Amino acid sequence: MTYFTNVTGNNGINGLAENPCKLLDFARLVLADGETFTGTTGEREVVMVLFGGRCSVEASGKTLENVGKRPNPFMGKPHAVYLPCGTSYTVTAHGHLDAGLCSAPSDLKTDPYVITPDTAFPFSAGVDNFDRTLCNILTTASQPELAAGSLIVGETIVPSGNWSTYPPHKHEVEDLPREVYHEEMYYFRVNPIEGFGMARHYSPDKGFDNSYTVKDSTILMLPYGYHTTCSAPGYTNYFLWFLAGNHRTQAVKFDPDLAWVQKAVPIVQNAKS
Repeated sequence: MTYFTNVTGNNGINGLAENPCKLLDFARLVLADGETFTGTTGEREVVMVLFGGRCSVEASGKTLENVGKRPNPFMGKPHAVYLPCGTSYTVTAHGHLDAGLCSAPSDLKTDPYVITPDTAFPFSAGVDNFDRTLCNILTTASQPELAAGSLIVGETIVPSGNWSTYPPHKHEVEDLPREVYHEEMYYFRVNPIEGFGMARHYSPDKGFDNSYTVKDSTILMLPYGYHTTCSAPGYTNYFLWFLAGNHRTQAVKFDPDLAWVQKAVPIVQNAKS
């Protein structure tokens, strides 16, 4: 089964050739200035996150103008567009457009809307060489007023040489409040583009332990299992993360062999203060 693959950056819509997830899907949309893409959400909800560029979106009789601002995912907070199920839409690029379309099943009836940088909340997680910056785009923790069916969406910047999603965690069984079932995907970008990172995905219960070389525009698909990732020294990694499950409450289980690191974080932070 394929859990890791490349997502091409050719003009147009570029989807996943293989996908082990039952709920989540992803496609990369690349358009030149003035080009359009027309699609329909069907029985799914879609969150379009702009990596770079600007666009307008026509959907459900509304025109969402001047969406986007940052030139690339490493420079500035994100714009995004939420498209509910049963929606036909047209995206028109104003300059070069690069965007990711995350989707999951949904029956929520609501209007399309724009998620602006004003509602995207960045925060720091971890310490020392597993410090990283997360930005919530569509979560119940930071944006409870924004309607969504099952999608949870955010992005992470991992500095040179640092680890993220550390200690490794999983979310594959319903055991609230300790753990909740969610599929997840990580879509990566690397700066400078010739750089790399590493990702580990493993499950003692299911009998696999896989490591992958993260390159620009690769994706890690996680229907289950522990996972963690890191950036190579000299390079910054970005990843868009998105989840879907039975509900939008987040709860994870850390690898019990490595969970002590998470417990040590307050001790390290207090020692530095």
